[in-house]
Amino acid sequence: MKPPATSTHTQSVILFILEGIDRHSLKIGPMPTLNRLAIEGATTWSAHTVAPPLRLPAMASLLTGLPVDQHGITWNTFEFSRGYPRPPTLFDYLDLSGGLDSAIFFMDESLYQLAKPAPYTDYQVCGILRPECSPDRLVAYIRQYVKKASSGHGYGHAVLALPHLLVVHLPTPERAGTAHGWASKEYRDALRSVDQAMKATLDLFKEHGLLAHTTIFVTALNGTGVGQSPTAGAKAPTTRDSPLVPWIVSGAGIKVGHTIQQPVSILDTGATVMRALAVDTHTEWESRVVEEVFQNPPAVTSALSTSR
Repeated sequence: MKPPATSTHTQSVILFILEGIDRHSLKIGPMPTLNRLAIEGATTWSAHTVAPPLRLPAMASLLTGLPVDQHGITWNTFEFSRGYPRPPTLFDYLDLSGGLDSAIFFMDESLYQLAKPAPYTDYQVCGILRPECSPDRLVAYIRQYVKKASSGHGYGHAVLALPHLLVVHLPTPERAGTAHGWASKEYRDALRSVDQAMKATLDLFKEHGLLAHTTIFVTALNGTGVGQSPTAGAKAPTTRDSPLVPWIVSGAGIKVGHTIQQPVSILDTGATVMRALAVDTHTEWESRVVEEVFQNPPAVTSALSTSR
């Protein structure tokens, strides 16, 4: 059966950032939500991440659109004394170019390093230091956030309405695979929990009447068999030795059943998110729009026409 046609007008973007996921994962455990997004959208399973693909440097590259040797974050734990990254992030560019807000849900304390306070971002961070933190709990936080943000009274002190970009970090498969093995029951359970969390998030947007005008991105910081010990000197994803991860775009404005032909890096995520939200910026980052995933030519608009 042919998937239903999607709206071409994007009002919201959900960016799922996974860990410990690649093509091999689908042989270990079923992920129906991920599979559906891949089938109904534009997909490559051969996107490059950074090398070595450590959580904090890789996330910094994804958000700044810069290789590790340019953004300079080579460590893999939160170090208060080092402060926040100097380069602007996707969240800064969305505000600067379109007045757009972001809500970010991280599932690891190391990512406090990237949680720079700003009036256009809301961050929530939980991780292994909080045993109750799980994909299910993260979805509960998102549900609470969306309920408050859609109430008309704002949420917290920053974003006063539903954000244009929702970032959902789900690293559980990497943790399970590293601790128990990439064919273990624990890894299969982690794949299932992440897939269910993705479905629950999409269902939440559907409940609020947002899904038809939402573009969904799914990628990963690392694939299977990747360790997490801190390693300095990570290199840019410019060689064939860089690990390969999924990079999937589905939903509003995206081609259906399209196999991406051009080379893709996780660095390209930021520029493509901005293209989906019809805002443009002239920056020094190395993020490039993966133009072939879109149904229509670019139509960059002003902040006034894109803000809610």
